[in-house]
Amino acid sequence: MAAPEESLRKRKAGKAGGGPGSPPGPGLDPTGCSAGLRAGTFWLTRIVLLRALAFIYFVAFLVAFHQNKQLIGDWGLLPCRAYLKSVQQYFRGRVGWDAVSYAPTVLWLLDWSHMDSNLDALALLGLGVSSFVLVTGCANMVLMATLWVLYMSLVNVGQIW
Repeated sequence: MAAPEESLRKRKAGKAGGGPGSPPGPGLDPTGCSAGLRAGTFWLTRIVLLRALAFIYFVAFLVAFHQNKQLIGDWGLLPCRAYLKSVQQYFRGRVGWDAVSYAPTVLWLLDWSHMDSNLDALALLGLGVSSFVLVTGCANMVLMATLWVLYMSLVNVGQIW
C-alpha cells in the first residue's frame, strides 16, 4: 500500500511530529536501535557470508600449499610446467591472448624455472589475503577478486585427473 502523500511531504521536509507515523530521530529506528542495526541493512549477513567465503578460501589455499608440489609441481604427477609448455606449443610457441584464454593463470607471467616456489608463493599469498579477510572482516572487491584470481590460477593448471 502506498503511504498518504501528506505524510511523505512531512518526512521529506523534516516537519513530522512525534506521532505514530513520523520517522524516528536521527540515527535511530522505531525500535530505538542504532542506524547500523536497522532491518533491511543486511550487515550481519554480509559479515557472515564474507568471513565464511574467506574461510573456504583459507582451507583451499592451505590444501593447495600442502599438495601442489606432489600433484602439479616440478616432480609431481602432472607437472604444470609440462602442461603450460604443451599449451604454448599448441599455439605455435607464442604466449598470446589465445594461450592465456585457454589456460588463464598468473603462472604465464612468472619464471618457470622454479615452478615449486611459484606454486608455493601463490598458495601463501592466497593464505595471507584470506586470513586477513577472515580475521579483520575487511573485504572489498579488490581483495575478493585477488583471491579468485589466485585460486583460479592454481585450478587452471591442475588439469584433469
